[in-house]
Amino acid sequence: MKNTDAELAAQPIGYWAGAAHRVIIGYIRGEMSALGLTQPQFWLLRNLSAGDLSTDGQGLTLAELTDRMRAYLHDDDDLESAAADLLDRGLVTRDAGQRLWITEAGRRGHARIKEQGPAIRARIHDGIDDADYVTTLKVLRRMIDNVGGDPRAS
Repeated sequence: MKNTDAELAAQPIGYWAGAAHRVIIGYIRGEMSALGLTQPQFWLLRNLSAGDLSTDGQGLTLAELTDRMRAYLHDDDDLESAAADLLDRGLVTRDAGQRLWITEAGRRGHARIKEQGPAIRARIHDGIDDADYVTTLKVLRRMIDNVGGDPRAS
């Protein structure tokens, strides 16, 4: 049964925003996992990759990485385990100062996921034109602002 616009307008945003978050993040994480990395592992590699989130490609400690990623980490993301697995697989190394550095194998893994990003995004955005997407983001950002949050940090 299709809801009327009036019925949709009465729906609770908290429920739908949460449902969208769970389903979309689950989809993204599943796609990444099929490519051999968890989303937190990919974030670690992004933060260590020159030309991506790292401006200089320098190594970072786990504490520095955690601080950089704080805004988008989930409560159940375990960066210590994610980093340990990357170390075991040779995708990063650790120096005497406890800084993690991306390896050539890590760069290849990072590139593999990045190459699939447009296809993952296309699947999520299928049937949604850019104007509707922009309107949705503006509405969500306004709602965040309305309740005292910072829409730029969300």
